[in-house]
This record gives sequence, structure tokens and C-alpha cells, in this order.
Amino acid sequence: MATLVLTVIGDDHAGLGTELSAVIADHGGNWETSRMAHLAGKFAGIVMIPVTDENTAALIRDLAPLEEQGLLDITAELAIAPAPSEGTRLTLELIGLDQPGIVRQISDALAVRNVNIEELETETAAAPMDGGTLFKARAVLGLPEGLSVDELTDTLEELAVQLMVDIEVAEPPV
Repeated sequence: MATLVLTVIGDDHAGLGTELSAVIADHGGNWETSRMAHLAGKFAGIVMIPVTDENTAALIRDLAPLEEQGLLDITAELAIAPAPSEGTRLTLELIGLDQPGIVRQISDALAVRNVNIEELETETAAAPMDGGTLFKARAVLGLPEGLSVDELTDTLEELAVQLMVDIEVAEPPV
């Protein structure tokens, strides 16, 4: 059994999901895990598709017409199953006035401590009181062995003061 990871992007219109899922299903692929979004008039997403070894090449080949029709730019890559995460996992919630560089500074602080960003979701929204723009981020973090939750929390609290944002770190819900 192979696992394909598809990344897709194209002009958003009704039926894109149907067109993509039909090709996957026609080849015995299983649409397992995905993240999809409408971003600035584009449909963008990533999808994990287990498919039999015998059907992998045909599935990749039959996705090409969707790309040639201009519906989607598709990249299909064989995935290597990661080792199960054994370390501590945390969620990070951030909210503050939008400013350039927030993601970079947070990701730099995490990378220096070898913290893995397993999931990241960001958005901007109108601030309710002052008319500015709020930046919101939600992340799932994987801590390396030897880094305590308290150490990471202290680091992120210092950064929150510098960025003038609120950051909360917690264990993810079960």
C-alpha cells in the first residue's frame, strides 16, 4: 500500500472537490486526511490518499487531466510514514494586533528549541473595538525530549511581551 500526499491549488468553483474525489475513488484511493481552504479566490489544500501499489501510477496519471484543464495544479508525492510522536504535545493559541513577522518570530523561537510545528492555522479578522486587524494563530507543537513545558512557556511569554500579543500554551484535548 502506498500513501500519496496531494497538494492542490486552483481557481475556486463549485465541483472541484467532486472532480478530485472522483478520480481518487475511481482508482480505489481513500481520501483520509485533508486540510482545505478558500484563500483569495483560490481553492488550496493538501490530501493524504492511501492507494494500492498497483493503482498508484494510474491515479497520478489520471489526475493530470484536471491540471491540464486548468482546474488544479496538483503535486502527488509518495509519503514516508513518520515514526509515532512520543514526546509531549501542546497547543498554542495566539491573538494580537497584526504585524509583519509574527509567524517568523514564533517559528524561530520554536526552531531554536527543536520544537516541531505539527499543525498551524492562522487568520486575520477585524478588531472589534479599534478598527485594526487582529492576527490569530493556533498550532499543535511537538516538544523534543529534554525540553520542559515550563521552559517553552517562559520563552513564549517573553516573546509575547515583545510582540504585544497574548499566547496561551496548553495540553491538547484528548
